[in-house]
Amino acid sequence: MIHDFFTLPARSASQIAWPAVPVDFLAEIRMHSRLSWRTALLVLAGAACAGTRPAPETAPAVVAAGAPVAMDTASRPRPYPLFESRSFAQAVERGTRLRTGAPGPRYWQQWSRYAIEATYAPETGLLEGRSTITYINRSPGNLAALYVHLHGNVFAPEAVKNRPVPTSGGVTLTRFAVRGQEMPALSSANPRGYRLNGTVMGIPMSTPLAAGDSVTLEFAWRYTVPPNGAPRGGRDSTVAFVSYWYPQMAVYDDVNGWQIDPYMTNAEFYMGYGDYDVAITLPAGYLIGATGTLRNAEEVLSAATRERLDRARAGDSVVHVVATADQGAGKATAAGRQLTWRFRAERVRDFAWGTSRRYNWDATRAVGGGAAGGGSADTALIHSFWVPQAAANAWAENARYGKFSIEFLSRFLWPYPYPQMTSIQGPPSCGGMEFPMITCIGGSQWETTSMFGVTVHEIGHMWFPMQVGSDEKRHSWQDEGLTQFNEGNAEKAFFNEAESSTILGAQRAYLGLAQSDREVELMRHGDLYPSYGTFGTASYMKPAAILHMLRGMLGEETFMRAYREYGRRWQWKHPTPLDLFNTFDDVAGRDLDWFWRTWFYETWTLDQAVGRVTPSANGTTIVVEDRGLAPMPAEVTVTYDGGRSERLSVPVETWLGGARQATLTAPAGTVTRVEIDAGKFYPDVDRANNLWTGASAASGGSATR
Repeated sequence: MIHDFFTLPARSASQIAWPAVPVDFLAEIRMHSRLSWRTALLVLAGAACAGTRPAPETAPAVVAAGAPVAMDTASRPRPYPLFESRSFAQAVERGTRLRTGAPGPRYWQQWSRYAIEATYAPETGLLEGRSTITYINRSPGNLAALYVHLHGNVFAPEAVKNRPVPTSGGVTLTRFAVRGQEMPALSSANPRGYRLNGTVMGIPMSTPLAAGDSVTLEFAWRYTVPPNGAPRGGRDSTVAFVSYWYPQMAVYDDVNGWQIDPYMTNAEFYMGYGDYDVAITLPAGYLIGATGTLRNAEEVLSAATRERLDRARAGDSVVHVVATADQGAGKATAAGRQLTWRFRAERVRDFAWGTSRRYNWDATRAVGGGAAGGGSADTALIHSFWVPQAAANAWAENARYGKFSIEFLSRFLWPYPYPQMTSIQGPPSCGGMEFPMITCIGGSQWETTSMFGVTVHEIGHMWFPMQVGSDEKRHSWQDEGLTQFNEGNAEKAFFNEAESSTILGAQRAYLGLAQSDREVELMRHGDLYPSYGTFGTASYMKPAAILHMLRGMLGEETFMRAYREYGRRWQWKHPTPLDLFNTFDDVAGRDLDWFWRTWFYETWTLDQAVGRVTPSANGTTIVVEDRGLAPMPAEVTVTYDGGRSERLSVPVETWLGGARQATLTAPAGTVTRVEIDAGKFYPDVDRANNLWTGASAASGGSATR
């Protein structure tokens, strides 16, 4: 989804320049996002957030805190433990989940096989489709009903929506059958017919689908791809991106059973895994980029196009597979009136595609992924489909950015498993939106840095949630926040930053909203936020800041080991937030309930301060104050005359016990500087009081202001 909210500071002259100050917020969001963010984040556009290089990863010397200063602690909240939902506890009892954060020995999930044929008319946007779904019941129980999502019904005039969207009629079913027997819609004459409730289709089974059995569902439908202005897809006079366009099985899982929340345009999707065989027919001369692997290139591509594509597959440079002079039937594609493109995708949760007769097509390869589904052991093909403009266009660099994204994230997380990755230009309202092996990036207005940011963010979603299949509707932070964090690390590497401007921006965004009294907790359904601004901060910025904070608290090695282990355990599965939390507890060997409760379930803020600093012949006494509501260990760096430093810490247990102050004693010497969280890992609401210097003491203050 939307990749970032802020323009970042200017770089050195040797680097690509970023704007020196934030641009108008709404203009930037129109550039970067498919959402109309209108509220609280506006106050953050001009905020400054200076950073320094993080402290070394070596463990600090822990100096035991002295006895807490006696004080009234009635205002100090104590984080209470996490409580499992009844359904999660029952899953543990049944053996499908473990309290270590791993899937249990009896874990199961459903599977679907899709065979889809569609004909698309670019002039009108009309799509006519037929499909067969083979649904396999891998659960231990019998299913008396099945549920299918028709997400395109959100564009029907009567559909319930979070915001205005174009209306294009929704999905019209012309045939539906179960096991070859046609089933009509529910009516007084057909009380056992299928039921349509907005975007959700309920299918009563004449005989319950038994555990281990399968059933075939057949559909025929018409759907007009909505015009520009539709979120996450649509069409204009030049391009079309076709998303959420076919009947798709709802998720039935071991914790919640059927997840059939309707699609209302804001909260995104919870999708099950399956295999897809898709055939798309449209006029010759139109190029298609899609999920999966093209299976009949010799039938739809010209010999010259295939030869250039082979060159891209074999080398590391970007190849112009189709340039402007190569466009058209008989040149880019095979000759003829209509062509049918056939794609195969395995172990994916969705299928999307885009098309235009004006696409340029660039390709290269990335080393580090591609083993699944037909790629070689360590490479994936990178595609970029874009419309050339008269002016300079950052799309010309998109394939290179895609290559970097796959290679970096394959090192940072784990190897990319798919045979290809496609970025495709869609209509402007597409913004940035992820699908398996393909991302739609809307419009042509991107400049260099925003193009890199949206590319690496959307490609980052190939890990979360494409591989680690969390419920985006109910916990949007579980894929967006993790991906925002990954984007920040990728941009830090690409632009050779001392600190990640994206993560610092995430801290700034969170703090701005938290200090406005409009923040709401992260553990909230994506359709139940009071504004798009609060949704964006809770889904992207705060969780990215939380992960950075957790990395600072646990250390790089432990954090990354736990982070990757979470992905390894839940690859191609459906984790809940508790599975993420429990995995970190398990790998780190620590009970972090207080951390999860504080940062995911509450809106408490952190404010640690250097109080009194008193030198003596036996050492320097430092009083650390905890003025906020969120407890965190206080990491204190003491710097001496000559540059030597010591690291001291106040354990979180001090604050969890109710204290508001703690006393540390630094070794003897002339102390010139005392700073809490020198690595800037924590989102502290008042960082000015984190620092004491000799100058502040000379002026009579206890901390630099």
